[in-house]
Amino acid sequence: MFIRRTQTRSRISGEPYVTYRLVHSARVGNAIKQTTALNLGSHFDLPQAQWPALAQRIGELVSGQRSMLEATLPEQVQVFAQRFAAQIIARKPAVPSLGAAPTARAVPAAAAFAKPAANPPNSLPGSPASRPAASPASPASEAHGVARYQEVDLDSLELVDPRSVGVEHAALVAMRQCGLEDKLAQLGLNRPQIAAAVGNIVARMAQPGSEMATHAWLKDTSALGELIDFDFEAMDLNRLYRASDALYKHRQALQEHLFGKARSMFGLGQTITLYDLTNTYFEGVAAGVRKAKRGHSKECRSDCPLVTLAMALDGSGFVRRVQFFAGNASEPATLKGMLTGLDATPGATVVMDAGIAAQANLIWLREQGYQYVVVSKLRERQFDPTLATEVQSAGLVPIKLQRVQGTQGEVLLYCHSPAREEKDRAIDMAKASGLEAALAKLQASLSKPRGTQDVATIMQRLGRAKQRFARAAQHYEITVATDPEGKCVTAITWVKNIKPGSAAAHPGVYCLRTTLADQDNATLWRTYIMLTELESVFRSLKTDLGLRPVFHQVDRRVEGHLFISVLAYHFVHTLRLQLKAHGVNDSWNTLRQTLATQRRVTVTLQRRDGRTVHVRKATRPKPRHQTLGNILKLEPNPGRTHRVLV
Repeated sequence: MFIRRTQTRSRISGEPYVTYRLVHSARVGNAIKQTTALNLGSHFDLPQAQWPALAQRIGELVSGQRSMLEATLPEQVQVFAQRFAAQIIARKPAVPSLGAAPTARAVPAAAAFAKPAANPPNSLPGSPASRPAASPASPASEAHGVARYQEVDLDSLELVDPRSVGVEHAALVAMRQCGLEDKLAQLGLNRPQIAAAVGNIVARMAQPGSEMATHAWLKDTSALGELIDFDFEAMDLNRLYRASDALYKHRQALQEHLFGKARSMFGLGQTITLYDLTNTYFEGVAAGVRKAKRGHSKECRSDCPLVTLAMALDGSGFVRRVQFFAGNASEPATLKGMLTGLDATPGATVVMDAGIAAQANLIWLREQGYQYVVVSKLRERQFDPTLATEVQSAGLVPIKLQRVQGTQGEVLLYCHSPAREEKDRAIDMAKASGLEAALAKLQASLSKPRGTQDVATIMQRLGRAKQRFARAAQHYEITVATDPEGKCVTAITWVKNIKPGSAAAHPGVYCLRTTLADQDNATLWRTYIMLTELESVFRSLKTDLGLRPVFHQVDRRVEGHLFISVLAYHFVHTLRLQLKAHGVNDSWNTLRQTLATQRRVTVTLQRRDGRTVHVRKATRPKPRHQTLGNILKLEPNPGRTHRVLV
């Protein structure tokens, strides 16, 4: 074999360009027949001096020969050789020997190295129409493939090109259930663009990271390309960035399509919308990103520029709409823009946290015909256990609920949680201890030789202590005694009196405001608890799906990166809901670790007659993986078995 530089022309524009081909020579009768074994593309950048070594190494790998010079070859030659040899083996179920002339039973070289037939019109990557049919396991298949029984040298066994396939397979199943590839084709994306978009999303589910990290994972680690019949190793990094741009450009259509699919798949009603915001931070100054602003970071990264992500979810946990705001966005100001145009049913319920429940927003919700359940900002609390009813939480913890009629048709529901009471008491005790320790230190300093008694200094320090422990300071009456001239402090005393109606007076109590006056206490409380699903979504996006940090320095790329994580969440949630219906409640991180144990690997063996058998197949799923596969209807051998005789 040898590498040939060929000049050709574009079929579309007619412009000339150079491409490189791996050519195989074989004697057929009295003539030497040259056929293209593999088109190496126009971006083949290996120095020409290394072409003979590369061609020789490819031939050795395909025929299963061992090379004495393998250790001396440059790493780049080894990488190219393994990649191109794997592509040649995968081209056809039968490949003739590269070292000898074809026999009467061998497939002609031109047929063996011909490119796979083009996909039928409108076929998508990995669709049944684009996947090669499995080789028949019959004795007659020896002429066209590899018979099931072979006499081989066990000492020649080699395992090569292991690639992860378990998470990728489950992700593709979820995508095809939701019709993502069909929708992308309808939106005008071509086959390489769809493959790049799928690669972006699957990588975010399996190995979250930047687009650069995704590119390396698709090229070197994942078997996703085998599942969708696409060569990610030859794909340029910029194609991933452009796919991200395309996904973000069509975000509205994709959101509507995916949510509609989820409703039909799981029979969802459209009655409750969960709404909240979070933010994530940039690595770098992000000077060119308009929405990169300093603000309050929910990850304690206020030292970095931030960008805000707002999400409206259905009560089932599926995303209805997502929007991106500046890192210093005011939470209440985002509600109208997010809910306008959601096409919610009349009387739909909105559940949100206290930060968004400004009075103007509540008035707007009532004017638009929405119902709402929100956490009250009222500081005064009241709770009488004798008037409360009791419900059981999911963890069988008793929650006490007291209903009070509010104004403007609202209902106030005071809720008492034992776990929250324990937490509140611990916080109050820590704050009170801190304040008393600061007061005791000030008092002790009055009698020290170098301690200050200056009134201004003492009052300044006292003010700082009260500011630091503000939660506890409201319950203390602090008296500062001075000398007759009022210049020196003589004593500091304090008395603790719990303020009525405060959190310390009713530890573990929080208040809900709602317009759902006709619903019972238990239903109202469980409606609010659904907001924890939104909190878990944000947690999953940040910890499991690569939402943070953001490395991009261009507006559309920043929003595209975040939107890919949102799409990945949709398919993760699709899988998890199906598993939950069968009692599997594992987190995505746990599920991912279980699925990631499956690999595709090629087994290479020498036959007695000198020919080589290559068998590429997925490893057997582990028991836990098999359980998940049975629920999700996953093929135990994703990618099927590919047998080649060389």
